Amino acid sequence: MESGEQITVLTLFMQADPVVKAVMLILAVASVWSWAIAVDKWLQFGDLDAQARKFEREFWSGRSMDDVDDRGSDRPRDALSRIYATAAREFREARRSGLGDGGQQLLERVDRLMQAQISRELSRAAKNLGFLATVAASAPFIGLFGTVWGIMNAFTNIAQQQQTNLAVVAPGIAEALFATALGLVAAIPAVIFYNKFSGDLDRFGDRLETFSDEVAARISRRLSERG
Repeated sequence: MESGEQITVLTLFMQADPVVKAVMLILAVASVWSWAIAVDKWLQFGDLDAQARKFEREFWSGRSMDDVDDRGSDRPRDALSRIYATAAREFREARRSGLGDGGQQLLERVDRLMQAQISRELSRAAKNLGFLATVAASAPFIGLFGTVWGIMNAFTNIAQQQQTNLAVVAPGIAEALFATALGLVAAIPAVIFYNKFSGDLDRFGDRLETFSDEVAARISRRLSERG
């Protein structure tokens, strides 16, 4: 960097050591990817909430438990519908084959099937959250590595030029601090996003668990009425 040249983000990147430049690129890509995941998750959890509210309104609209056959025969496209369809299929098959004295066994099978479906729904909803956690944990250290490397370059320039004035030291120190800043820029939003969406996932999981308990209770009531 020539004396008197203004230091900008672009010049810092273009004049940086190849290793520091690679660190900057990694952190920039990680930051952009984190924001893309955050937008996708924001829309996804919004859709999950809207679909759950819609299904719950329809489910608790006063329909008889006999409607389970009709509901379970549809191709469900949301989480609660898929959980209900899992219970509905098992209930329908038990009615078709005759319940006998296996009502309790039916409830246990239905509960296990719904729990398995809940696990699949949570796995689907949690997709890409691991990347946010990885960025949140590793980005500061990646930036720190770039900082250390940049400072090493600054001292190397001092040794080579036998000068300690600011013009010699400033470029290396500036690119080192810029790497640190990029690490924080990538990590801080990733931490916030991960905590926010982890909370959303926990609440969604509680909602699915509560719904499965309500479905099991309705099936149990229906079995008692038949008994």
